[in-house]
Amino acid sequence: MTGLEIGLVAVVVMLVLIYIGMHISIALMLVSFGAIATLRDSGLATRMVAAAANDSLGSYLYGVVPLFVLMGLLVVVSGVGRDTFDVFQRLLRKVRGGLGLATVGANGIFASITGISVASAAVFTQVAVPEMRRHGYTPKFSVGVVAGSSVLGMLIPPSLLMIVYGVLAEQSVGRMFIAGIIPGLILAVSFCITIMVLAYAFPDFMNQKGHQPVADQEGTNPSRLALASKLIPILILMLLVLGGLYSGFFTPTEAGAVGACGALVLALAKRRLTWGSFYKVLGETGHVAVSILFLILAASLYSRMLALTGLPMSVAQWVTSLDLAVYEFLFVYLLVIILMGCIIDSVSIMLIVLPIVLPIAQFFGLDLIWFGVITVVAVEIGLVTPPFGISVYTVKASLNDDTVSVKEIFKGVTPFFIAMLFALFVLTVFPALSTTLAYLY
Repeated sequence: MTGLEIGLVAVVVMLVLIYIGMHISIALMLVSFGAIATLRDSGLATRMVAAAANDSLGSYLYGVVPLFVLMGLLVVVSGVGRDTFDVFQRLLRKVRGGLGLATVGANGIFASITGISVASAAVFTQVAVPEMRRHGYTPKFSVGVVAGSSVLGMLIPPSLLMIVYGVLAEQSVGRMFIAGIIPGLILAVSFCITIMVLAYAFPDFMNQKGHQPVADQEGTNPSRLALASKLIPILILMLLVLGGLYSGFFTPTEAGAVGACGALVLALAKRRLTWGSFYKVLGETGHVAVSILFLILAASLYSRMLALTGLPMSVAQWVTSLDLAVYEFLFVYLLVIILMGCIIDSVSIMLIVLPIVLPIAQFFGLDLIWFGVITVVAVEIGLVTPPFGISVYTVKASLNDDTVSVKEIFKGVTPFFIAMLFALFVLTVFPALSTTLAYLY
């Protein structure tokens, strides 16, 4: 077999293994090792595994992964999500669809200090959904707005997907973070517009028929000082992490360390952290960080295997021989990413596709920062598409309510899926929205 044939067989076998349930990192490692051993010999395959481990995980940059994960989990424990939602709920209580808007706003703030969509989905399912249902919103809208807006955590910096893309594409993680600011705001505004359209044009989708308005409970009219006291700690943590990062005072890894320390101080100050919960946070941080780093290790070996077979360059030459225009290539690429999101998780999609597609993007002369942003947005859409839809299943698991089915959640998230497609179209047509701030960094 030629190198190209071995590469094609390796990719097909890997997809089959993932489809039948094997973990993505194990599938990548086994297939890559087998392909290299077939192409050359097992000794070279063993040495390449060691080299991939040393080169992939020995870098100072990778310290950003466990540090931002630790910060995000400490923020969850500190109750910041509930405090943020309380503030937005109070400010928007008289606006039609106000609780939906409050959920999007609170999710945006929460995303800027966690970077994990699953955390946002879990927190706001428990915080926002009961409150929205109490005020007469339909179950499908209540869970839909939480599942839809939770994806902001993958775009608004800091974002774990941005870190993964930066590593795979050899782009500055700090620059990727900055490139996500305007797209994140565009996505949040798209969600808000969607909620307003639903409120005025499709009220039956949002409001339960015959529900009596709920009066504010006695003693639940906090003063401006009380609201400020809830929001100020969050804003200080944002300013500390993002301000230091964007000003160039911190590297991304240092920003993660400072953020984790700040989140620890915040959790202690709010008296939400016990020895038991702290031990649990450290354990979860280890599980999440190790799984991500092992995926990166596997992806590094996978990339080396593909380079050895010559598959990426062969695919790039084949695509260019089709005389596709740039936007025709982007349409096909983004469509494939969205369809893959129906069956595979976000990080896995990037690890499988990017080593093959990046050479093609470079041939077309595409800016890799902008290419990364639209890739992340397209991958995010997979978080809410059936049958995988990890944000949808996170909401279902956190809801603990048998009366709301997974099908109902998918129905509720459909308008936000459309909003994400619109945002992806805008960001694809206008690259400057992603690159202007990034190149000022």
